[in-house]
Amino acid sequence: MKKILCFFGIIMMFSSCSVAKRHEKKKLQDFFLPIESKSLVSDGIWGDTCVLPRDTMNGLEDTKMKHWCYWDGSIVKDDEGIYHMYSSRWSQSLSHGEGWHIGTKAVHSVSNRLEGPYKDLGLVYPDFYDGLGHNVVGLRTKEGKYAVVVSESLPGNVFISDSPYGPFELLGEIKIDNNGFYPGFTRYDELDIGAVKAGALGKMSNVMIFVRPDGKYMLLARHCVPMISDDGILGSYKVLGDRAWENMPDTPQYYMEDPTIWYSDSLYHIVVNFHKKDVSYHLTSEDGISNWKNRGVAFDKKKSKFIYTDGHVERWYTVQRPTVYVENGKVKAFNFSVIDVHKGKDRGNDNHGSKIMVIPFDSEASANI
Repeated sequence: MKKILCFFGIIMMFSSCSVAKRHEKKKLQDFFLPIESKSLVSDGIWGDTCVLPRDTMNGLEDTKMKHWCYWDGSIVKDDEGIYHMYSSRWSQSLSHGEGWHIGTKAVHSVSNRLEGPYKDLGLVYPDFYDGLGHNVVGLRTKEGKYAVVVSESLPGNVFISDSPYGPFELLGEIKIDNNGFYPGFTRYDELDIGAVKAGALGKMSNVMIFVRPDGKYMLLARHCVPMISDDGILGSYKVLGDRAWENMPDTPQYYMEDPTIWYSDSLYHIVVNFHKKDVSYHLTSEDGISNWKNRGVAFDKKKSKFIYTDGHVERWYTVQRPTVYVENGKVKAFNFSVIDVHKGKDRGNDNHGSKIMVIPFDSEASANI
């Protein structure tokens, strides 16, 4: 009798696990769509075997690795339906560490398709410090102008133009009202050892700006403290809360960076990367300021993969800098900066490097997550 009861107990346990698995709530990474493949190629292109073959027509890359490595990347659509990507690049003759520290430039590229390929048109603002720029993102202002925001390599500067093609002129430096909160959450200070070594004191990092539904500008930087401006894109941005993930269960409290933020489906969303493991977390809030909730893993490099429409799988060693493209209130795609090897193994003049990928997203299916 005991054996029979034990047998039925095991069946019930597996049955319960099966039901739980079937009803397990989906996460953001479950709604990345397959990449439409124009042509998967291996010959004559750079990359480790884990990213070969691949469609070099997706996103932005130097397919021969003769000139540039690319990083960052956000997309803005103009009134004619052309997609504009604002990102950073550096010479492939530099290692990854050298490139983003000393060789990084803000660049503009275009495509007729959201997924690319994007054509590099050159520097965004060639007359300002020879185009120096990192943590480069673009957006449309409330007035319909085009803005490019740059941090990390600059203190946190905004460049503006009437046209997506430029010329982009320096509008000014972002102003912050810390409102009694720790200043190191908005700009590097002397307690940040890495910033001290890099000579980056006073600079902002990972800055993202977008226009909220209420017409106010919202800024998010590396530490994910919510900042709101009532005075235009330069601010002053008033800090209105602590770090979004502060004391949040099942969420790392350190080594978080590269946040992106948007509004869709009546919620404010953040995707922020735990760079120690390349695991990005999805947070939501009803007002974009308080009561942030952890909605689970947005992207896990070890468990997630990029899949093509023909079933081919592509696995990049490093997947970082998530940014989101939203159109008519719906998420259409995510951008990721990817490298085929460990950052420390990406040397100058080798067969390794970085590019920007554009991954389509199923906004309709994800609306109820």
